[in-house]
Order: sequence, then C-alpha cells, then structure tokens
Amino acid sequence: MKQPTLFDYLLLIFLALIWASAFFNIKIATYSFGPVTIAFLRVFFGAIPVLLLCYYKKIKVEAFSKDWHWFAMIGFINLVAPFYLIAYGVQSVQSNLAAILMSTTPLSSTVLGHFYTKNEKFNFVKTIGILIGFSGILYLFSDNILINKNNILSALLILLGSTCYVIGGVLTLKISKKKNENVTGSILIWAMIILIPIVSFTEQPWNINPRLDSTISVIYLGFVSTGIAWLLRFKILVKNGLIFQSQVSYLIPIFGTILSYIFLKELITFKVLISLIAVSIGIYFVRRADNKVNKIRVD
Repeated sequence: MKQPTLFDYLLLIFLALIWASAFFNIKIATYSFGPVTIAFLRVFFGAIPVLLLCYYKKIKVEAFSKDWHWFAMIGFINLVAPFYLIAYGVQSVQSNLAAILMSTTPLSSTVLGHFYTKNEKFNFVKTIGILIGFSGILYLFSDNILINKNNILSALLILLGSTCYVIGGVLTLKISKKKNENVTGSILIWAMIILIPIVSFTEQPWNINPRLDSTISVIYLGFVSTGIAWLLRFKILVKNGLIFQSQVSYLIPIFGTILSYIFLKELITFKVLISLIAVSIGIYFVRRADNKVNKIRVD
C-alpha cells in the first residue's frame, strides 16, 4: 500500500464523523421509533446504496446461493442484533456513553482473534492495551451520575451489541473470498427478511406518527451511517489497507462524545473523560502491536 495522502486522512476523519454521528441520531430516532423499527429502517435505507453499487458494477448478489445460511447468520449477528440492542440501550442512556461502549469493538475483536484465528495472538503490548481499555469501561460503570440501577442493563446491552459486531466479523471470515459488495448486500437482504415479520408483529411502524427530527435521523442512520459509510470504508480499505482504516477506532468515541454535546447537550462527566482516554489508549496499544506484527511479516 502507498503512503497515505492528506486526502486519505481527510476521508478517514470523514468516515469517523459519519460513524460517530450515528449515536446521537439513534437517540433522536428513539423519540418516535421503537428499537426494532430503527433496526429495520437502518437496514432498509442502508441497503439502497450498496445494492445500487452492486447493480452498477454488475456484481452478483448471492443472498440465496448455497451459502445463504452464512449470509442469514451474519445478517442476524452483525446487523439485526447490534442495531436492535444499541437502539434499545440508547433509550435509557446518553448517546455519548454508547459511543464509548461501542469503541470496545477493537478490544473485543483482539480477544476473540486470539482464540479463533492463527495470526492474531496476544503479545505483551496487546495485553496491556486490552487491560487499559477494559479498565476504562469498568471505570465508566462507576459513574453513578450517568449509569445507575435503572439503566445499567441498557449499558450492558450496548456492550453486548458491540460484541455481536465482533462475532459477526469472525463469521464473515467463512466467506472472506467473496466480494465485499456481494457479502454486504447479501447480509443486508437477509437482515431485512429477518426483521420484516418481527417489526410487523411487535411495533407495527405504519401506525406511528413520527416527529420530523426522528424521521430525518432514521433515514440518515440507514442511508449515510450504514450504506454510504460502508462504501467509504471499502474505498479506504482498498486504497490504504486495513491497518490505516482501523485508525478510525480512535476517533469514533471522541467525535461521538463531542457531537452528542453539540447536538443534544449531553453531560460529559469527569469519569466519562477518563474512560474515553483509557479506551483510546487501549486501542492505540492494540493497534501499535498489530502494526509491528504486520511490519515483521512484510520484512
């Protein structure tokens, strides 16, 4: 991969802003929509740019091929479950907490990667990073101002949602030889298939008279934070590689906290700041260890 340019870094920052903006928009969406409806609309609107790209590039979407069970399983674990869990949790906690809790994904993926892959084993630096990062999350749970007995379950469900992303990523390795556009389009289709009967029987969104801001937010979540963001991620990944693209993990919790304050005036406590710093440092150590390992392999 060539040396990243200023434009590449600007694209990376833009991607981080898009993903970070999802959290306060989820909060706004919950003012009118239930968590299942939010999950369904994210998938529906997110599928539009991805499937249009597949059509434009003449990429066959294999949602109903012999591997349909993998697409269905990944669609549930990587889209349906986390989209629902995060929306459910954000109903009761601040969106900036969700941004920090979701930033544990790189740390969780490192733990699972140690056990389920051959080339992602622990080393000293990674272990230090994981311990620092998860210590920051534990410290966040001691913030009685923002997390208490009434919403601690919601915070834990958001953490579970981040774990679903990691498990879904591991499962995606089973079909890693397929084109990314095909895989993403296929799992989005299956996520819609799964969610249609659930949302129809549980929340019946056609009976909702939503607020305008909630409607705008849920469309944004699907089309921009899910669909467009994935396409942008893929562009960065192809041009600059996984290591460069993974640096977005540092920025998401920081931008998420800032944006939630700007748009929702959410409280930022001292413990939130300490947790944010700890998680960022933890991710830095893990990524630094990965960079060294990959450099050794190249040399």
